[in-house]
Order: sequence, then structure tokens, then C-alpha cells
Amino acid sequence: MYRRRFLARAGAAGVTIGGAATLTGCLDEGQDVGMTANRFIPDELTVTVGDTVVWENTSTRTHTVTAYEGGIPDSAEYFASGGYDDEVTAREAWNGAFGGGLENGDRFSYAFTVPGRYDYVCIPHEEGGMYATVFVEE
Repeated sequence: MYRRRFLARAGAAGVTIGGAATLTGCLDEGQDVGMTANRFIPDELTVTVGDTVVWENTSTRTHTVTAYEGGIPDSAEYFASGGYDDEVTAREAWNGAFGGGLENGDRFSYAFTVPGRYDYVCIPHEEGGMYATVFVEE
């Protein structure tokens, strides 16, 4: 689990995020990325090819996990909560009926099979800066 590696590097005693919340207070067992009211924690994560990342909505706001279509490797499969095949469809689904939304406690997972940089966003909170990156190494 790479969450443990991140915690070890950051100092597992509790990393202060934005002066209030702590990383250890946001992440639960079996989860790699938490979602607060307006950000992904951590906003950068490094994993190895073949690893599965688990996102969990840890806030009371509805969020999405939506890859930027131009922000993933060319040979990588597109990913988005709701299972959409492309970014346009994911955005249309959210704008039409809140498709792909994750409520408090909901989880989304994705197995990374291609190395590279993967940029993603929470559609309803994109303007507030809720985007993040997964780096996938060999």
C-alpha cells in the first residue's frame, strides 16, 4: 500500500494540511486518496504499474474522480467515477444528473497499467482547484 510509503516519508505522526486537518485524520485503511470539501489528499501520489488506487469521499460534499483526457498517457485507458469512457461524457453526465458523483463514504478505484502521469479533477469543484495527479512508475 503506497499510502503507508507516503506517510512514512511525510512523518506518520500527522502531517498538517492547510493548517487544520491532518493527513492521518483523512485517510482510512484501504484508501489511498481522501476527498475533503475542496481537495484531494494527497494531491500527488506515486504508485507502481499494476497498483490499484482507491479514492474515498471523506467529506459531506458530492465529488467526482474524472481523468483529464489530455492528461493521461496516450495508451492508458480512460477512468472516471461512474465508469464513463471519455471526459466529455463524464462532464455531460455530471451536468445533466450529477452522474459519477460520490457521496460521503463512497469509494472509486482504478488499476494503473501504463506508466506515466495521470491528471484528474473533481468536476463540481474544478474552479475551486480540486485536481490532483497520480504518477505511475515501472
